Amino acid sequence: MHVSITNDIKRRFHAACAMRGLKMSQVVVELIEQWLRTNDVSTSGVKEGEFVKTSKVTKSS
Repeated sequence: MHVSITNDIKRRFHAACAMRGLKMSQVVVELIEQWLRTNDVSTSGVKEGEFVKTSKVTKSS
């Protein structure tokens, strides 16, 4: 997976993870899992390599 983020966000995220002794990848996985639970996205029955069509993600106000 590749994600495009600004250098500022990457720097801040890296610093926040480092201060807590966490790897950025650990936090990303936790955030994705939380998002999946919140958005009730089920992938049971989806084969590896397949994509699930979901609604467009929008930024909340």
